Amino acid sequence: MRTKLDDFIPYQLSTASNAVSDLIAQEYKSRFGLKIPEWRVMAVLGDRGASTQRHLVEASLMDKVTVNRAVKALVDRNLLDRTPNDADGRSHHLKLSGTGTELYEQIMPAAEAMEKKVMAVLTSEEIEQLSEFLSKIRKSADEISSK
Repeated sequence: MRTKLDDFIPYQLSTASNAVSDLIAQEYKSRFGLKIPEWRVMAVLGDRGASTQRHLVEASLMDKVTVNRAVKALVDRNLLDRTPNDADGRSHHLKLSGTGTELYEQIMPAAEAMEKKVMAVLTSEEIEQLSEFLSKIRKSADEISSK
């Protein structure tokens, strides 16, 4: 039986996102010992380069406490390098360490392979459309929240 909730697009986005994220997380938790927030921090740093914790919060849309815990765990495992931010004495520059970069380069192919499996139900045109739709939705949400 379908309910109103099943047709509510924000609910569908959230549950689809969680299902895919959990599926990929199983891979990097079992193989690499990383939790979802830790992987997200590594993914942002691996994709965008060095960053501050504040920028990681903005890029990942995770809360400050979650990012802080993930960063601490990654620093403790020597997967991140942390250096003082001369422009702001309260923050640090974070980047993947050599070990972190090696791990990131192992995880990305596994994550991309899982993405390919999940997206196999869509044509390449549908994948492109989905990406465009998600980008538009994200932009709309950002514009609404900034008002």
